[in-house]
Amino acid sequence: MPARFVNIDRDTPLLMPPDLRQWIPQDHLAHYILDAIENLPLTTLRVNERGTGDEQFPPRMMLGLLIYCYATGTFSSRAIERATHTDVAVRFLAGDTHPDHDTICTFRRQNAPVLAESFVQVLALAQELKLVKFGQLTLAVDGTKIGANASKHSAVSYRRAGQQIELLQQEVAQLLAKADQADSAPLQDGLTIPAEIARRRDRIQKLQAARATLEQRAAQKAAAAQAPDAAPTVPPPADPPASHGASASVAKRRSQTPPAPQPKDQYNFTDPDSRIMKAGNGAHFEQAYNAQAAVTTDSRLVVAARVTQAANDKQQLEPTLAAVPADLRKKVMAVLADNGFYSADAVEKIEAAAGPTVYAAVEKLRHHRTVADLEKRPDPPPPAAAADPQEHMRHRLRTTAGRALYRLRQQTVEPVFGIIKEAMGFRRFHLRGQAGVALEWTLVCVAYNLRRLHRLQLAAD
Repeated sequence: MPARFVNIDRDTPLLMPPDLRQWIPQDHLAHYILDAIENLPLTTLRVNERGTGDEQFPPRMMLGLLIYCYATGTFSSRAIERATHTDVAVRFLAGDTHPDHDTICTFRRQNAPVLAESFVQVLALAQELKLVKFGQLTLAVDGTKIGANASKHSAVSYRRAGQQIELLQQEVAQLLAKADQADSAPLQDGLTIPAEIARRRDRIQKLQAARATLEQRAAQKAAAAQAPDAAPTVPPPADPPASHGASASVAKRRSQTPPAPQPKDQYNFTDPDSRIMKAGNGAHFEQAYNAQAAVTTDSRLVVAARVTQAANDKQQLEPTLAAVPADLRKKVMAVLADNGFYSADAVEKIEAAAGPTVYAAVEKLRHHRTVADLEKRPDPPPPAAAADPQEHMRHRLRTTAGRALYRLRQQTVEPVFGIIKEAMGFRRFHLRGQAGVALEWTLVCVAYNLRRLHRLQLAAD
């Protein structure tokens, strides 16, 4: 008997218009996102009510298109535009229309309030569908470095900027002198002295602006350090004995001298808001932002998402918890964080007025458990009431309940970052500026949450 094959006919046109919903399986993520977005009570969608100009794409369609593409690893507006032609699920979400990349980028940039509202409404949807229970919440907080849309090679240090300004000023003087010499050697073909002078002067202006920005940052940092609620700073070294008038003049001079930036402080010309940060467990440096998230330990949903320029997490615990929606914040009973977040002041502020209990490591803890760790043992005696706050926190994590809770941190928030970076493929921001990356991080977390709810719905069915 000869081999039998399925007939593949690419030439005969379809006799009836196809049903777009039949292009993908009924349990596909695209169906779930479409139904969820259509039922969210969004109030901040931007619509041209006047009816002037070209026809506009429905904002809910554009929002669902963005969320699905981010959930499946397509982030560039040009790539999303191509996907409306080549990806069956994206074509279904777009209703067989094809928004151009400029329309997609503009919608994403102008709808930050919609994304913030969607973040809250998706959490409300999870509770309404009874997929998760927001009763007494335990949150795991952590931060991860996400690359900026800029290269670290586009950055310049404060000291290097000053050196380049001096060098360029010398070259401008040389070019001016060359222009005055009638018998000077000509430049290479296509180069003119006025153009070279203008190029160097433009570069000087940019470098001077970079140094001015770094000086402004240093002044702001010094002002924050001198704030009433800031940690005490180390006093400057005492001056040698002098007369009363000399001491007064020194104090006046100090008060008038603005704080200078560190020589290695960096300014990036492509994305000035980004910072050089350690990444890969300190193995290398990246031009990046610090993306923060608070995740529930039971459902692994992100309930707080924010972005900071701080290279470490030392002052980030309190503002990250403040980013949790108010109705959920009241239900938080415990907060888990690694030693990078620990601050006695932050813990005191969070736990004040019957706030949640913080379980934060005060030192690096090993993940491996020895045989002795497996053995059942009584809780250690509590420290004296007058003991250091670190001792109280260390004792809290050594109790049976504290150890059991803290173990949830590693298996809660770190897998979420792993899914976002590996499964979704989001390792670099595509927008620039802190407002832009904060918008994009919210979009990423909304996409992750809907992706997670889809999985929970499939498991429940």
